Amino acid sequence: QVQLVESGGGLVQPGGSLRLSCAASGVIVSLGTMGWYRQAPGKQRDVVATITSGGSKDYADSVKGRFTISRDNANNTVFLQMNSLSPEDTAVYYCKAEVLVILIGRKNYWGQGTQVTVSS
Repeated sequence: QVQLVESGGGLVQPGGSLRLSCAASGVIVSLGTMGWYRQAPGKQRDVVATITSGGSKDYADSVKGRFTISRDNANNTVFLQMNSLSPEDTAVYYCKAEVLVILIGRKNYWGQGTQVTVSS
């Protein structure tokens, strides 16, 4: 039906930057709010940033001023630009999208996750 495929994770040194991408594909009528979440080992999955279809953005306090979320509606893609990374940002990052699917209606989908490791 619908797939979210993330890319861009990896190993980076403290103070470095990474850019995550998440592309949605399938029988999509439209995309609503899209967002990035992260889960560190032994912790719950928390929201990092969200962006509505109209472009309104919201960020977790811990990433404000360092991370920027954006989206390309023409290509059903959401991005997360991460700057000034610290070891505390190490986690698996997941993409989530609210999708209006043909014959099904509105449903939330998750990507498979991409590992971000910040270490010297």
